[in-house]
Amino acid sequence: MTSPQPAETRTRKRSAQTATLAEIAREAGVSAPTVSKVLNGRADVAPSTRARVEDLLRTHGYRRRRAESTRSPLIDLVFHELESAWAMEVIRGVENVARDTGLSVVLSESAGRLTPGRTWADQVAARRPHGVILVLSGLDESQRALLTSRSIPFVVLDPAGDPGVDVPSIGATNWQGGLAATRHLVELGHTRIGAISGPTRMMCSRARVDGYRAALETAGLPVDPDLVLTGDFHHEAGYRQGLELLRRADRPTAVFAGNDLQALGLYEAARELGLRIPDDLSVVGFDDLPVARWVGPPLTTVRQPLMEMAEAAARLVLDLGRENGSPSATRVELATSLEVRSSTAPPRERRVS
Repeated sequence: MTSPQPAETRTRKRSAQTATLAEIAREAGVSAPTVSKVLNGRADVAPSTRARVEDLLRTHGYRRRRAESTRSPLIDLVFHELESAWAMEVIRGVENVARDTGLSVVLSESAGRLTPGRTWADQVAARRPHGVILVLSGLDESQRALLTSRSIPFVVLDPAGDPGVDVPSIGATNWQGGLAATRHLVELGHTRIGAISGPTRMMCSRARVDGYRAALETAGLPVDPDLVLTGDFHHEAGYRQGLELLRRADRPTAVFAGNDLQALGLYEAARELGLRIPDDLSVVGFDDLPVARWVGPPLTTVRQPLMEMAEAAARLVLDLGRENGSPSATRVELATSLEVRSSTAPPRERRVS
């Protein structure tokens, strides 16, 4: 004869199962229509009631059944900031997939924050898009729970930090790209090679600098911390940090600029100081934006397949949203490649000899 289970054990078992909307309403002390309003992101629910219902939805791991949800023909695309050509490449990639599937793209920006605000999450829940793509951004626990409870899939593109093992993501081989960029300069004969990183809080930036260090160490060259400066992936940082590097008495003969925009800022700093590229200074960027081919001299850079990454993220988020969708891979890194143009050459002393 089996003894009765303690009440606590029964509660734990029930919590581990998917509760129905009616059960959540009863536990919250509200009506089922009120829970439905919270699920639909409606504004006409008291904040305290909304918080109580949301907490129960998370506790029970409630997921809206896909048949219950009428999705809007939208993909939400969220940037931590939009003001660069880099963002345009990503938008084009997502638009390509959205257009082929009859969907539209909603753009939003988190004003430089790596996590969107709570208001954004509520708006997405109300829109009920086919999926959400976050670029260099992430979600906090409550936002993830909110989207999960609405069966709104999400993918992180080029994650700023470790997104977690259960978060689908698309990235690029940033470490390999930093290695290839620096190895190219070493093979040309440069021994004093500077670097301008992006923000240290971003995983892609740290990986590129780690690749730079690995290339120097593999070649038996010292890593001089005074030659590694921190930028923010914008033109102004490349200009400012470029001036600091190039005004040194023992200035570097080559610089890995971290990304193309910082490389363009470095171009400006070199011109201001009367240095010619590549005669006096070799420069390597990262991204291979269209402008890299137009600038004079054309920029040697690491191609990050931004459009293809965006297309992969869009396809992944749509696959995740399909009934019984089970993509073969939910964490993908696309390969980078070195594009050698006219901004790199052997150092002057090597050419003279």
